[in-house]
Amino acid sequence: MIRSIAVKGNQRLEPETIRAYANLSPGQTYTAQTLDQALKDLYATQLFADVTIAGGETGDLVITVRENPVINRIILEGNKRLKDDKITPEIKLAPRQIFTRSAARADVDRILELYRRQGRFAARVEPKIVQLDQNRVDVVFEIYEGDLAKVRAINILGNTHYNDSRLRKEMYTRQTGGLLGFLKSNDTYDPDRLAADQQKLRAFYLTEGYADFRVVQALAELTPDRRDFVITYVVDEGPRYRFGTVEADSALRDFPNARVLELAKIKPGAWFDAKQVEDAVTGLNEEAGNLGYAFADIGPAYNRDAEKRVMNLVIKVAATPRVYVERIDITGNTATRDKVIRREFRLNEGDAFNALRVKRSQDRIQSLGFFQEKLEIKQTEGSAPDRVVLGVNVEEKPTGQLSLSGGYSSLERFVVQLAVSQNNFMGKGQSLDASVNWSRYSRSVELGFVDPYFMDKPILFGGNLFRRDYRSFNFIGNERNTTYSQTSTGGALRMGFPITEYWSFGSRYTLSNDNITLDKTSFYTDPDLVPDPDGSGPLTGSNGPLPLACDPIKAGRYLCDEIGKRLTSLIGISTIYDDTDGIRPTRGQRLTFSEDFAGLGGNVRYLRTRVDATKYKQLFGNWVFSVHGEGGYIVPLQKARNPDNDAVRLTDRFFDPGLRGFDIRGIGPRIQRVPYNTDGTLALDQARITDALGGRAYYMGRLELQIPVSAGIQSLGLRPSAFLDVGSLWKVKRPQLLDIKYICSPTATNTTDLVSFTSPAQNCSVDDAGQPHLPANFSSAPGFQEQFLGNSPRPRLSVGVGVNWVSPFGPLRIDIAKALLKQKGDDTKLFSFNVGTQF
Repeated sequence: MIRSIAVKGNQRLEPETIRAYANLSPGQTYTAQTLDQALKDLYATQLFADVTIAGGETGDLVITVRENPVINRIILEGNKRLKDDKITPEIKLAPRQIFTRSAARADVDRILELYRRQGRFAARVEPKIVQLDQNRVDVVFEIYEGDLAKVRAINILGNTHYNDSRLRKEMYTRQTGGLLGFLKSNDTYDPDRLAADQQKLRAFYLTEGYADFRVVQALAELTPDRRDFVITYVVDEGPRYRFGTVEADSALRDFPNARVLELAKIKPGAWFDAKQVEDAVTGLNEEAGNLGYAFADIGPAYNRDAEKRVMNLVIKVAATPRVYVERIDITGNTATRDKVIRREFRLNEGDAFNALRVKRSQDRIQSLGFFQEKLEIKQTEGSAPDRVVLGVNVEEKPTGQLSLSGGYSSLERFVVQLAVSQNNFMGKGQSLDASVNWSRYSRSVELGFVDPYFMDKPILFGGNLFRRDYRSFNFIGNERNTTYSQTSTGGALRMGFPITEYWSFGSRYTLSNDNITLDKTSFYTDPDLVPDPDGSGPLTGSNGPLPLACDPIKAGRYLCDEIGKRLTSLIGISTIYDDTDGIRPTRGQRLTFSEDFAGLGGNVRYLRTRVDATKYKQLFGNWVFSVHGEGGYIVPLQKARNPDNDAVRLTDRFFDPGLRGFDIRGIGPRIQRVPYNTDGTLALDQARITDALGGRAYYMGRLELQIPVSAGIQSLGLRPSAFLDVGSLWKVKRPQLLDIKYICSPTATNTTDLVSFTSPAQNCSVDDAGQPHLPANFSSAPGFQEQFLGNSPRPRLSVGVGVNWVSPFGPLRIDIAKALLKQKGDDTKLFSFNVGTQF
């Protein structure tokens, strides 16, 4: 019988509590089994690190305990790949709780499982405790993360028709190693990817006719060093089947069997292809949707004949009622007004359902650019079997944009553009934008507004005001020199409306006042420097002192003839066909034809024609291929001011077809001044002056392939592409060129008249020895020869790569291009970039 129970070693717990946990009390009879059970009960509380019971032979029991410590804090050390906020939620131990070794081991297992999910099977975790006063401890988990477990080898057993390397190409998982192995991201072991690879293998064999294919076993073995995995698949290919009979069984009167078979395009006798059947069913569902059957029940029925190795197929189309649109639900729009989205629907409530129009509505809403990229209009059953509810849940994105654009080249250096735009002004779908452009040679300010649904009608109306100050430059080595300046002030109005679902028509009117000037200190001759022959003072005309005159030796005749003010009154029309599927198209085409007539008033007259076409097509899954072509031609409707000049003035010509790999105004007709040496030979090794003249005709073509990337890279907003650009700019009248070996300048007070001074090629004649024949009081300097280059339709060609990146600080575009075909005088450019931010 228990006479007494004493408790020793307790610090936090009361003796009565410990006796209650032991289920022992004085006066109670006991045996050895009773005391053994008491020990088990006390350990089961997980409050004690050690428990002993003494005095069993006398009945005076003494329970000696050593309490488990209290946790002061949890510390993680060595974790770099997984941050604390990822690991801490998985740890069940917490401050102010009782520490037990079993709980610590459980937490170690949970942490290791986190690392296994990351592919780090070599990770180790060692729990340690730091003793503190008052029986408290700090629990430290020392983590060795280890490397990612790679897939060292993928072995396939049982395959006879396709070798291992061919089957590995069908898998998501890749073997580690290789020349570019460090670029791989799918050579780490992932159990989920292992299951997906089995499905990929089965899908491949089903497209090749092996209907009985199965993966018997998939085994992933960790190498002894726990660094790599060896994956082994055991497969059973089975026999290969052909399509046997292909029949249709349609219960829809306006979707007969013959039409079903025509759309399915499955030929008896061809190798069985499950993917072809799946695509056929998808196409049939789309066609049924176009006929008004939103919930068509179409599916294949197979009848396998293993003896003949044929797969007989019946495509069944069950009876389904026509459906009508009961309701259109729009949710998720907080800034965009409901009508802005609803007016893009090609169906109204009460209309017969049409899948083609639903798809078109989805593309039009996507093209607004106000919402997420993967937008989808969902169809759900309405209040009756013949009713459907169309619902779109939009996720709005920033429609305002603050952009900073820049470019760099050896010629232009940096070009900067600051633009602020709001493409969904006040949620009405209107566009408001303002921009400021600055570079050493170009400055402009523009303000514009566009309402695509003016007065809630499908009529586009907009306008803009602008002030543009452009200073053209020539090029001497790496030094730039300003030539002419063009200041344009004006505005424009435009209006457009749809003709059909995909065709639209637009018109515009522009009024612009242009003033072209040359720097008088650099390109003009001052008559004050030309003395009168009688030596009495500056040369004068019949009406007094002569004005400053443009000096063709300094500026060139082609620039002197362009000086002056002109008023351009231009009216234009455009017609556009566009059936692309969104703001970043993956399919469809866009075609634009425009005509501009200058001459409705003003003093500039020409007819300008432009054509622009782009075709998009999705290839091999997520590869997007685009073909782009454009061209333009200007027909003058007035005579040139000078017989030696082109009838289309310099500032109205085409200049930049947009070929990547070439500089701004980097191709096309140009005049290059090559200096002479003092001995009268051309200084071909010296810097040259180059002036771009533009052209009346141009063309440009582009092939571009958008490269698919992994889900991880795609989540970062990266869309790389490769491209090939080709084009040319030409068609301008050959200007009168200067060829002056020596330029003569007056050094004293009397020699010649103004006419001979402004025609130095005449007054600085050359003697028999090739040296300048100088009049009195004149000095000479080496001259130059003007060469006319680049006026040819022969193509320029460049190739390159680019990337669009939706970066944390805004959209960024970088292009790197290499010019492969160029002509004499062309200027190339290696890279350009564009960066902005949205709000």
